[in-house]
Amino acid sequence: MRSMQGFKRKIVQALMYEAIAIVLVTGAVMVVSDHGTASAGGLAAVTSLIALTWNMLYNTGFEAWEARQISRERTLFRRILHATGFEAGLVFFIVPVIAWWLDVSLLQALVMDIGLIVFFMLYTMVFTWCFDRVFGLPASAQAVPACEGC
Repeated sequence: MRSMQGFKRKIVQALMYEAIAIVLVTGAVMVVSDHGTASAGGLAAVTSLIALTWNMLYNTGFEAWEARQISRERTLFRRILHATGFEAGLVFFIVPVIAWWLDVSLLQALVMDIGLIVFFMLYTMVFTWCFDRVFGLPASAQAVPACEGC
C-alpha cells in the first residue's frame, strides 16, 4: 500500500479525528452539564476548530522532530509521547473556552475536562494507530533506506 503523505495526510487525519470528536464531545457535554444539544454542539464545534488548528501545528512539529531521530519507529513510548504532548497543548487552549462557554471557573472547567483529557489521550493513540494502519506511516516515521555501497 502506498502511504498518504504531506499536507493531504494532515488534512485527512485532522478532519477525520475532529468529526468523530465532535460527536463524542457533544454527548459528553450533555451528560456532564445541563446544556442542551445546541449549546453542547456549539462548544464541541468551537473546541474542534481549536483542536483542528492545534492538530495541524502540533503534528507538523512532532513529525519534524520525529524525522531527526535515529530510530523512526513509532513505538508505544513515542505514541504515548505524541498523545501526551497533543493533549497538554489542547488543555492549555480549550479549558479557558470551556470556562467561558459554560460560565464556570477555570478550575471547574479543568475538572470537567479531566475525563475528556484521559479519554482523548487514549482516543488519540488509538486513532493515530488505526490511521497509520489504513493510510501508512508518514515519511517521518518510515525507516531511512540503508545506503548501498557507502
